[in-house]
Amino acid sequence: MKNVTGLLLVVLMHGSFFHTAIAQDGKTALVPLPSVDDFTRGNDGWAFGLGLSVEYESAYEGSDEFEFEVDPAGAVQWRNGDDIYYWAGEALGWRGLRSEAWLFDAAVAFDEGREESDSDDGRLDGLGDGDEDTELVLQVRRALDADWRYWLDGRVVTGDNGSLGLFGVGRRFGDQNDGTGHEIAIAVVFHDSDYANKDFGIDAEQSAASGLDETDLSGGFRSVGFNYNYRHYINENWQIFGEAVYERYSSDIEDSPIARNNYEAEVGVGFIYVF
Repeated sequence: MKNVTGLLLVVLMHGSFFHTAIAQDGKTALVPLPSVDDFTRGNDGWAFGLGLSVEYESAYEGSDEFEFEVDPAGAVQWRNGDDIYYWAGEALGWRGLRSEAWLFDAAVAFDEGREESDSDDGRLDGLGDGDEDTELVLQVRRALDADWRYWLDGRVVTGDNGSLGLFGVGRRFGDQNDGTGHEIAIAVVFHDSDYANKDFGIDAEQSAASGLDETDLSGGFRSVGFNYNYRHYINENWQIFGEAVYERYSSDIEDSPIARNNYEAEVGVGFIYVF
C-alpha cells in the first residue's frame, strides 16, 4: 500500500460526504477519539456495529508485496457508565475512562501468525508457518487537555512469541464529542528479541531450507510509525471510517533477509451500520 495514496483517498472521501453529514446530536462517546470506536451513543447497555472494510496492505511484516483484503468491521459492546466491555474481531476486552483524562484498555487478542503462503512470490518458502499466539494487550492514554485535543499513548503487547511496547502522541481535529472526526498520531516502537525474531529472525533450520542467511536479532528499537484515523456519520446509523498506517523499520530489521522493504504500510476504508 502506498501511504500517500491512501491518505488522499480518505481525505477525498471525507470531502464527498461533508455536505451530507447530519448535525451532531450531542451524544457523547467514552472519549472523542476516532481511533476508539464507541457505538453506544452515550447510553448504558448493549450496542452493536457491523460492517466491512477494504484494506490495501503489506502481505506480511517487511514484505515488498501488497494485496487487497476484505475484513469484517464493528464490535459488540456493553457500556456501564465510564466502562465498555467489547468483542471486536479476534479481541475480547475492556476499556474504561477515569478522572476524565485517563483511558485504560485491556484485551486478549488472537494472532494468527505468518504463513509461507502469505508471499505469492515465494519469498517465505522454507521458513515455515509462524506459531499462532494469544496475546495480552494493555494500553493507557492520557489527555493533555479537557477535550482530548492532544493525548499521550502507551501500549504493551505480550504473549508466548515475545513482547512489544509503544509510546506515542496524538492530535485530534474537529469539535465533535461523538467519536467522529480526524486524528493523527506518531509513535516509537520497541520489541524484545523473541518478538523481533518472530517476524524477522531466521534460525539454522530455516536458513538451510530457504537459502537465506541465518539471522538472530536482539531486542530494542523497532520502528517509528505514523497513523491517521477518520470516522464520520453519514446519517443516523451509517458510519464511514478510514485509516492509513506507515511504519519505518530500524536498521537492524532492514538488514534481515525477510525485510524486502524498510517499511510496512496499510490503508483501509469501510462502512459500519450502528444498530
